[in-house]
Amino acid sequence: MSHTASGTSHTTPALRRTRLCLAAVLTASALLTAPAAEAAAPADGSLADLVNPFIGSQDDGNTFPGAAVPFGMVQFSPDTGHSTGYDYSQHRIRGFSLVHLSGVGCAIGGDLPVLPTTGDVTQTDYAKYAAGFDHADEAASPGYYRAGLDSGVTAELTATARTGVQRYTFPATGKANVLLNAHQALHRPAGSDVEILDDHTVRTRITGHGFCRETAPYTVYTVTRFSRPFTAYGTWNGTAVTPGARTGADGAYVRFDTTRDRTVEATTALSYVDARGAEANLRAEGGRSFDAVRRAARDAWERRLADVRVQGGSPALRRTFYSSLYRTFLAPNVGEDADGRYTGWDRRIHRAQGFTYYQNWSLWDTYRTQAQALALLAPREARDMALSVLKIDEDGGWLPKWGYGPVETNIMTGDPVTPFLTTAYQLGLLKGYEERAYRALKKNADGVPPAANAGVGREADAEYLADGFAPYLKGRPHTKVGDSDYDHGASVTLEYALSDAMLGQLARDLGHVEDAARYATRAQNYRNVFDPSTGFFRARDASGAFTGDPDPARGIGFHEGTAWQYQWLVPQDLPGVISLIGGERATNARLDSFFAYDRLLADPEKTARDVWVHGNAYTYYNAAVYNPMNEPDLIAPYTYLSTGQPWKTTDVVHAALTLFTDGPTGMTGNDDLGTMSAWNVLSSLGLFPVQPGYGTWGLSTPVFDRADVRLDRRFWPSGGFTVTAPGTSADHRYIQRARTDGTDYGRTYLTTGALRSLRSLAFTVGPRPSEWGTSPEAGPPALK
Repeated sequence: MSHTASGTSHTTPALRRTRLCLAAVLTASALLTAPAAEAAAPADGSLADLVNPFIGSQDDGNTFPGAAVPFGMVQFSPDTGHSTGYDYSQHRIRGFSLVHLSGVGCAIGGDLPVLPTTGDVTQTDYAKYAAGFDHADEAASPGYYRAGLDSGVTAELTATARTGVQRYTFPATGKANVLLNAHQALHRPAGSDVEILDDHTVRTRITGHGFCRETAPYTVYTVTRFSRPFTAYGTWNGTAVTPGARTGADGAYVRFDTTRDRTVEATTALSYVDARGAEANLRAEGGRSFDAVRRAARDAWERRLADVRVQGGSPALRRTFYSSLYRTFLAPNVGEDADGRYTGWDRRIHRAQGFTYYQNWSLWDTYRTQAQALALLAPREARDMALSVLKIDEDGGWLPKWGYGPVETNIMTGDPVTPFLTTAYQLGLLKGYEERAYRALKKNADGVPPAANAGVGREADAEYLADGFAPYLKGRPHTKVGDSDYDHGASVTLEYALSDAMLGQLARDLGHVEDAARYATRAQNYRNVFDPSTGFFRARDASGAFTGDPDPARGIGFHEGTAWQYQWLVPQDLPGVISLIGGERATNARLDSFFAYDRLLADPEKTARDVWVHGNAYTYYNAAVYNPMNEPDLIAPYTYLSTGQPWKTTDVVHAALTLFTDGPTGMTGNDDLGTMSAWNVLSSLGLFPVQPGYGTWGLSTPVFDRADVRLDRRFWPSGGFTVTAPGTSADHRYIQRARTDGTDYGRTYLTTGALRSLRSLAFTVGPRPSEWGTSPEAGPPALK
């Protein structure tokens, strides 16, 4: 690959037209069928009916089909033995448990699996007493799950924010049981106890630790209130079941006589604070019938989904879209009790005042897509989420990296909290907290947490600040739980530099001029891991020498990816990257190779599935092509917006969208708390955050004829906007013209400032690429 220091090259209009025509000749079918416009919702107007919670529940999407409300603490779902809960290919349910994280890659949650049984209680291992079921007798929709078990019991689940509500319809029997297993879960329980308080109520305390590594322990408290008195009960310790016992270490059972009344309902409340918190949550949110809670949960989802109404596309496309929108709103999760108390990262009890405290932070994933989607579509909650992250710094002494409940797991690498919080700032969510956020981010960017703090922060910061890069030091002693930045020095350097760029913009806005200049200089550190001899980024060892295989598909030091995939993760300075590669023409050639573009034009869906997806969800390495299953190159398709060939962004994005389907295998990789789902939502709308951490939205052809987006006027003055692309389809997917509020618009991006007042974004589409967005000044600018 040739490369020069001459900077970005530009082509003449004549040459551009020649390339446009050549591309048009190669164009074949891409993503969609059924171009005719029609209303998105079914006849009764319910958008919830378009959601399929089973999407992604097979082949490592790691989603769950159970009941939850938006951002609920309780996500009540069946566990079939899969490490993250539910696997559609399995047919035995071990229990219905309270806590699940949608799409994560390691075991966590699964607390208090409960299961209805009949007959004598003889087993205490839920893998042995698990109940068989058939998908033909299973159903799920937002806020509701049902399964017919081979015991003859029908189990139904619904939820509020802090409670899981269950209804069991038993056969006629004098031995209808509900088993509450306190010492088995998806994580590794460290301790538990159960107590039967009276003839309606069971209380548990469960201490666990885990998520990819063995973290500090955390405790959850539950109280379960049944709708009618039980006729018998007992507890177990290990394998020993003791009928009539009120206390035990591992589990309890309660029994009902269902010879006449076959239905038993129960509500289980959860708290991460204490038993009193669980009881208060039960008082605040319990007491209603199953059907009333189910209706309320469905109504909550209907209101949330109604903020985006689309027209056009096939029924399958709309189901896929609304299912992705649904998953985007599953996390982060409420972490405070109904009285505002929460357990902080200092392991003390605090009370949130003036905001809702949230928890569960998959920041390495969500800073790229979901943070922006929530800031747009759920800004009030997104504001409180950002404030919650600031409270973690205040309570625990440092900003988080990957937080579960009240503990740091240190999973993944780099500095994802910076673009997460600067996104919140750029989208207007930190008013009144700007300086507080800046102080926390500056501390995080310029140092490392003290030894006594559980977090690793920017672990390689000392070397990065001294030498301009994070070294690759595989096997370096690691004194804290989690992943090590030293194991991934090349990608960590890119991630730190990205974060420095975003922090520099915040510093500039707040008047910290010297800091802004310093961070802007550090944002160029990505250049320090660029190897001119290969034309790619490479890891460097402690001496500064490039190390590992020079083949960019096989190099070391990149976290869950390769140099091919990470080369586009410099959103702060794509013009600089283009220059390093050798100019616009060389960059486009490399992009075309990366996306297998000629093959993509011939058969988009086959290329996406057979070329890009080259293994299972965890096949991260030894690849020179785009990986749509994982986070490192989620923004890569939008690079063409900066190279004068924006129509290719549409080609690649629409091909990638074919990987989202409306069945259990409808995701090719972990959803990672809504990250992939948010990518689908934003890309389908044609509006994508191409500079995560800053307010730049790349444009591509939407997949719907029309989308009406309703926004909260407290954060978005326009109150919403409409995106139109009449006739968009597989054969008519190229932007011919764009207009914002009726005025021609020739750039390939919008700023958040422009989006605040936008009322309409109108695309005219056609069968061939056009000159739209190809001028030298059309692409997103570098951040200075």
